[in-house]
Amino acid sequence: MIEGAPGHDAHVAQMSLTLEAVGVRYGRTEVLRNFDGHLAAGEWLGLIGPNGAGKSSLLRAIVGLVAYSGSIRVGDEDLATLGRHRRAGLVAYVPQDPVVPSDMTGFDYALLGRSPFIGYFGSESRTDRRLVADTLERLGLASFADRPMGTLSGGERQRLVIARALVTEAPVLVLDEPTSALDIGHQQQALELVASLRAEHGLTVIAAMHDLTLAGMYSDRLMLLHEGVAVASGSVAEVLRPETLAEFYGVRVTVHHDPDGTVVVIPRRHDLGADLRVGDPGS
Repeated sequence: MIEGAPGHDAHVAQMSLTLEAVGVRYGRTEVLRNFDGHLAAGEWLGLIGPNGAGKSSLLRAIVGLVAYSGSIRVGDEDLATLGRHRRAGLVAYVPQDPVVPSDMTGFDYALLGRSPFIGYFGSESRTDRRLVADTLERLGLASFADRPMGTLSGGERQRLVIARALVTEAPVLVLDEPTSALDIGHQQQALELVASLRAEHGLTVIAAMHDLTLAGMYSDRLMLLHEGVAVASGSVAEVLRPETLAEFYGVRVTVHHDPDGTVVVIPRRHDLGADLRVGDPGS
C-alpha cells in the first residue's frame, strides 16, 4: 500500500503464507515433492538451490501459473479456491523474465498491475491511475512515467517491474530471480527497494535467488532445494555452510562471517595443478 493513495488504507494488511505437501508435475516428471513451509506475516524467506531444483516451479504454483497438489494458503484463504481477482489481491509476482513491451510507457506498464481488478469490458478508474502515479512517485520513478520502456536501462526497467507488482497492493510478494539480469549496483538497488517497502508495509516476501550472498543478506531464513526436495532449512548461517554447498552445488567455497552478521560466500578455484600431480604416475 502506498501512503497517501486516495480511497485506500495506509498499510497493506500483513498476512502469512503456508504451504503444505505442495507438489508440481510436468507430465510424468515430478519437479517438486511434498514441500512444506510457513512464512510468518512480514517474513522474508529466501529459496536457493542449483538450476532445476524446483524453485521457480514452487513460485509459479503460489501465483497460480502451474497446477499443483497440496495446499497453499495466504492467511486463512486457500488459494486454490479463489478466483483470479481475489488471488491477485493476495499475491504479487515479479517473474524471472518479464515481458516488457519496448513501446509501452512506464506508467502504462505499471498500470498493468491493476488489470486483474478491471472487468472484461471495463477500463481503469481514476483511483487506479492515482494509485499508479503515487506508487511511481514513492519509488522515485515518476520521471520514467512517460518514457517508453525500451529507452530505459535494465535497472530502471526492473524497478518498474517491481512497481507493477506493488500496485496490486497484495500482502505477499513473490520474486523469481529479480536481479539476475542486473549489474551489482542495480541488484542492490532493487533489493533495497523491496526491503524498504517490506519494512514500511509489512510485506511477506518469498524470493528465489542464485546469488547466495545477496540471498543471505536480505532473507530472514533460507531454504535449500535440490531435485525438487527441501534439503536444508534454517538461519542464513545454518544453511550457508561450505559442506552443504559442496554437497548440493558441487562447488568449493569459503564462507566468511562479518561482524555485522552478514554471511559472504566466496567461490574457490579448484587446484588443477594438484589434480594433475595426483594423477601423475611419476609423482
